[in-house]
Parts: sequence; structure tokens; C-alpha cells
Amino acid sequence: MRWFGANSFATPTAGVVVAHIKSFLEEFQRDKTQFCCDAKLLRRIALDDGESMRLIAENLSGERGGEAVFAGVGFDLAAGESLTVTGPNGAGKSTLLRVIAGLLPTAAGNVRLDGGGEEWPTVAASSHYLGHQNAMKTALSVAENLRFWQDFAGQPQLGVGEALEMVGLGGLDHLPYGYLSTGQRRRAAIAKLLVSYRPIWLLDEPTAGLDKASEAQFSALMRVHLEDGGIVIAATHLPLGLEGAKTLEMGGSPSPMPC
Repeated sequence: MRWFGANSFATPTAGVVVAHIKSFLEEFQRDKTQFCCDAKLLRRIALDDGESMRLIAENLSGERGGEAVFAGVGFDLAAGESLTVTGPNGAGKSTLLRVIAGLLPTAAGNVRLDGGGEEWPTVAASSHYLGHQNAMKTALSVAENLRFWQDFAGQPQLGVGEALEMVGLGGLDHLPYGYLSTGQRRRAAIAKLLVSYRPIWLLDEPTAGLDKASEAQFSALMRVHLEDGGIVIAATHLPLGLEGAKTLEMGGSPSPMPC
């Protein structure tokens, strides 16, 4: 399946993107092995006894430069659930994601993963983290960057070419990453989520630099991930198109447990 010409930099309209995502979902359900997936990969979040994975934070606090940024944050997310984190600049949204990912220590409280089993023993081992920076080398080709991250992360899911087609960059794998536009660079970074499997996606302003069509495209990819039993936490100033997502408003006071 290819969305536009191999050498075209044109961006498909939102309607075209949604139509292709729907087509992908139909093909995905008919033949999951087409995308190098098997039943275990598609339902990694299920325990042998059928109990679901849960991501839980309790009374979580974080610091930046020795100063408290947030306190009292709590949430409980089951497989297939998402959480959007909102609030003004400086409220601690990015710090929260880094604490959850294990990139920063907790100042107080804890975050844990229940039901991950031996395959996903910790939150850090179970998570993809997409930050403000795309973490791609400009001198390497798009494909070389994605192959590096796939080898580094392990648990291969989609091939590099398939992942790039899913983010609308089919046929651009040979280009140096530095040649891409801002939006294309972000889409290539999003493809990192697809080349290796992790049940938890931690996303910091994931749609920054994307146009409307690409935003719709990414929303569809997140929904696919949730339908397959994944968990998404996204810090954002913009709607992400995730129906039924829990919300966490961060500000100057401790944040309550989302309902």
C-alpha cells in the first residue's frame, strides 16, 4: 500500500489519510502476519492468566533543578486506555513524562507497571518515549536512522519501509534525514514507534510541526495501538483525536487521580 508517488513530497489530504488508515485496519485484521506480527506481538499486554497490564502512578512528584515542579500526580491506566496531559508551559508536563519513562528520578511517590510479566518487567523497558527532540542523525539517511533505533530497541514490529509508508514518507527512506522538512522529520521520528514494539507510548507534544492531514494520520496510528492493547500518555496543547481519553490538568496545585 503506497499513499503517493515514491519521489513525491506532497502531503495527502486528511480524507485520503483516513481512507488509507481504514484500508490498513481491514488488511491488518485479515492478515496480521503481513506486517511481521503474530498473535503474541499483537496482544503482548495479556498475561498468561488473562489479567491486563496496568500503568499506575501514586502521589508522584517531580523536580527540575532541585525545585519542585509537580506533586501529588496519580493515574491508573489499563490496556487500551490513554491519558492526555495538559497545562501551561512550565507546569511539568515534560518532566512528568521523563519521570514515568525513568529518565528522571521521582522526588516522591511511585510509578509501576502491573501485569507486564517477564517480557515487560518495568515501565522503562515497556515504553517508547518521543520527546521534543526527534533524536535522529541529520547526516544519516532516514532508513539508517530507523534501522539503528530498531536494532537498539529490539522487538521488531514493522519493517522500515512499511513504517515510513504508515507515516506518509514512503519512498523517502534513502534521503538524508537533514533534507526533510520540519513536519517530515517529525513523521520520521514517529516511525520509530512502529519499527519496534513497546506497549506504552509516552509522547511529548507529538504533533508539533505536523499539518492537519498528518495529525489525522497520527491519531489513527494511536487508535490502532490502543485497539491492540497499548497504553498512550501524551502531553499536548492540542486535541489528539483520542475519544474516551482520560485527562490530567497540570498546574500549580497537586493533580488529582483522573476518573
